[in-house]
Amino acid sequence: MRPWHGLEEVPREWGRSVVTVGVFDGVHRGHQAIVRTAVDRARALGLPVVVVTFEPHPDVVVRGGAPPAVLTPGPRKAELLAECGADAVCVLPFTTELSRLGAEDFVHRVLVEGLGAAAVVVGEDFRFGHRASGDVWTLRTLGEKYGFTAEGLPLVTGADADADAAADTATSTRIRACLEAGDVEGAQVELGRPHRVEGVVVHGAARGRELLGFPTANLDCPPETAVPADGVYAGRMLLADPEEGAESSWPAAISVGTNPTFEGGVRTVEGYALDRDDLDLYDRRMAMEFTHRIRGQLRFDSVDELIEAMWRDVARARELALGGVRAGEADAAGQ
Repeated sequence: MRPWHGLEEVPREWGRSVVTVGVFDGVHRGHQAIVRTAVDRARALGLPVVVVTFEPHPDVVVRGGAPPAVLTPGPRKAELLAECGADAVCVLPFTTELSRLGAEDFVHRVLVEGLGAAAVVVGEDFRFGHRASGDVWTLRTLGEKYGFTAEGLPLVTGADADADAAADTATSTRIRACLEAGDVEGAQVELGRPHRVEGVVVHGAARGRELLGFPTANLDCPPETAVPADGVYAGRMLLADPEEGAESSWPAAISVGTNPTFEGGVRTVEGYALDRDDLDLYDRRMAMEFTHRIRGQLRFDSVDELIEAMWRDVARARELALGGVRAGEADAAGQ
């Protein structure tokens, strides 16, 4: 699916549709529930589903400063929304002008004239318009005026997916907090899948292959990427542009940090494909998925101590890749 960037890219022949609106960073379980409900409504009406999202994050314009760390870059977000059943994604540039639109102006310009909304499905906490003046009640009232229905869905909680999980609302903010703490298992529960970091494989210091015996793929990630806390993780490495019929995914041990044993100062994300030293991945687009935390970042007194620790890390990652330990037990084993 190629997203529409702005309303001007919506095809002229586009008719009516079911629309849902939000930032959708992470496309977590709460977002998935909203999109899938929109899909259900659309199928009943015989209409397509359009997801409206924004770039940059509205907080950049409304509050100023740096944006929140990005859980899912634009192309990945569109891919995940399509997997939920969306027929189109419309990315609106979030400008100062857009932020100053009143609630009714936003509805009329974007939902009615731009996308021909027959129904709108959002979360019950949805706010829109200048200074967040509009809510679900506003949306329903304007829907009566402009000829569409509006539905605000209850927010998804952890308890909806796992009887042992805390009944907290699934939000992008909570997921970022999990990642900042290195809790990739908690992030996976909220996301409904492992957290993924994407980038291009670049040349690093080559210590992994030449000194340590574990050749790694060094990922050059965009600076706004939500990278988990420094430490060692189990997960997978996946090529973003695989060749047909060729290998494209490997279980992996992934290191995030500054390589303190070597007095490093640059934070890196490096993955070692388990038991493979024959892969040439330079300049390829790759994703790394984080499933378990093995340990935090440590500084070792010697290279030999580091190598011993890496052998233990790889063995643990191999065990986790084979499903020998449930998610959530990795921290205890790695301490």
